[in-house]
Amino acid sequence: MRALFIGFYLAAAVTATNAQEAPLTADIQIDVVHYWISESESAALDVYRNAWNSAGNHWTDLPAENEAALKRVVSERIANGYPPTVTQWNLDARATELPDFGVVQDIEALAQRDGWRNVLPSFVIDLISHQDRVYFAPSNIHLENWLWTSQKVFDELSLAPPETWEEIFAAAERIEAAGYPAIVIGSAPWEVALIFHNIMFSTLGAEGYASVFQGDTQAVLDSRMLEALDLLRRVSRFVEPSAARAGRTWADATRRIGRGEAGMQLMGDWAKGELASLGYMADRDFGCVFTPGTAVTHFMAIDGFAFPLTTRDGVPDAQRTFARMVLDPDNQLAFSRRKGSLPVRADIDPTELDRCSQLGLQRIRDESHHDGVQSRALPSHVMAAWIGTLAEFFEDDTISSRTAQQRLSQIVSEG
Repeated sequence: MRALFIGFYLAAAVTATNAQEAPLTADIQIDVVHYWISESESAALDVYRNAWNSAGNHWTDLPAENEAALKRVVSERIANGYPPTVTQWNLDARATELPDFGVVQDIEALAQRDGWRNVLPSFVIDLISHQDRVYFAPSNIHLENWLWTSQKVFDELSLAPPETWEEIFAAAERIEAAGYPAIVIGSAPWEVALIFHNIMFSTLGAEGYASVFQGDTQAVLDSRMLEALDLLRRVSRFVEPSAARAGRTWADATRRIGRGEAGMQLMGDWAKGELASLGYMADRDFGCVFTPGTAVTHFMAIDGFAFPLTTRDGVPDAQRTFARMVLDPDNQLAFSRRKGSLPVRADIDPTELDRCSQLGLQRIRDESHHDGVQSRALPSHVMAAWIGTLAEFFEDDTISSRTAQQRLSQIVSEG
């Protein structure tokens, strides 16, 4: 992707226009690339689609299968001189490559005019900025370290929300004995990695966890890493075999929690969005607690939008109008309710959110304990190999924890 971006930058001279006040006026055409394609994700995106279209504008949807497919589409269109108007983008440490390559619009003037620095937490401002100028419109904050429980199953078995990994395993044994799947996941390898990263934090602590993703092979070979892999193996024994899960998504697993067909799911808060889209409610149909060992922190993933530079008439104004729409307080609240996430604006009334979101909001407003999804700091090819190794270990109980540890260490050392 770097070569494509640089190629575009050298091939096209784009003049950035001055930011103007950008009300949501009529007859603006945009195309939006995204990978929000599950039922709840699509419903959340409808907040923006409907706001845009109801003003008499036009939205062309360009859905991608996943993040990798999105980046491929965006980079190819940029390289061919016809970038999309808007693209979804994960706002992590690697997001700065877009402004660094000079391929996205600077919306600093708009951010100043609308006072974004007064209503967005400092850690959000840091992620949407490059060299002290704003380039991205943040839509929401996800927390990844959640344990979701079926209220029906837990009430039936008189189970309390687990607070330790041993309590998770004890609950899993009782759930299985009652004839329910204890822990449900889909078939995607990244789901295994998400679970493992939560376990890693609980065994290695914040410093060790960070060291692993900074490429420290000694941290990977730490005895506590072996402990984490042993815990992941125990989780795998309460999950249905891969053949039974073939073709299932994380959302399929989530629905089983809402319907009371399974006991627990370790998943980010987009699971709550899926549950809400089906009419399920926190504390009535499902419960939420932070994954054991991670309550002192929160693994944040921030979603947002980038605005590729273009020579098409009127597009820069349309992009700024879109950015203002994303940060509208009513849209922020409606989007977060549907997505299961938290609004990025710090001035949203927490009483407008359910208990799970209030708990999450309370945590992120304590800026002394913030951990991004640090695995995203690894190069993409390293992360792909890391996830593949974890998934293989999870599915094949003939692979020992020691062998998996050695393979992970080699992946990090070669990265």
